[in-house]
Amino acid sequence: QVQLVESGGGLVQPGGALRLSCAASGRGFVIDRMAWYRQAPGKQRELVAFITNGGNTNYTDAVKGRFTISRDNAKNTAYLQMNSLKPEDTAVYYCKAVIRRILTSTTYWGQGTQVTVSS
Repeated sequence: QVQLVESGGGLVQPGGALRLSCAASGRGFVIDRMAWYRQAPGKQRELVAFITNGGNTNYTDAVKGRFTISRDNAKNTAYLQMNSLKPEDTAVYYCKAVIRRILTSTTYWGQGTQVTVSS
């Protein structure tokens, strides 16, 4: 039914850039908010950024000024532009979407995409 498909991860040198995409398939729903999380080996999953339906954004301090989250509501897609990447940004990045239906909301997760920052 509803799936979040991620793309855009890969290997990049320090100082480089990547753009992640998260597309929600299906129909008959409205996405309330979308977010990007990341999880490095041995660490807890952490929130990187989120964007509301109205376009308001928030970022964790570690990525402020370097990452930008955006969304295209017509395409049910969220993006994460990552600039000036550092080795400590290395992690599996997960997309999260909260989908609203009458009287209920449901959270969906993408499959994750690996981002590796290394020289």
